[in-house]
Amino acid sequence: MGLVGTLQWFVFLAFMLVIFALCVWALVDCARRPAAAFVSAGKRTKNLWLTVTGIATVVSFLTLPPLSLSFFLGIVSAVAAIVYLVDVKPAVEPYSRRGGGGGPRGPSGGW
Repeated sequence: MGLVGTLQWFVFLAFMLVIFALCVWALVDCARRPAAAFVSAGKRTKNLWLTVTGIATVVSFLTLPPLSLSFFLGIVSAVAAIVYLVDVKPAVEPYSRRGGGGGPRGPSGGW
């Protein structure tokens, strides 16, 4: 493997490590949220999102060298994690704050 091949391998490794870290972040965040927050936000169930982010984490781990299962599967894992982090996480955050807030504006409705 020449210099270019070595550089490509390190770029690939860095890219797949970022995807793996993204998937782990999504899985841990999902696990920390209460199940009721998902229902309140209208974002399916916590178990569904735990399954999606869990599978994405396992698949992204399998795409790391030396296994390098498939680059395409790594991208699919990244998409699953990004959907959770960009769409679901912001929606469930207001319903999962400590202190028992009654919704996105707190127990009094914010008025």
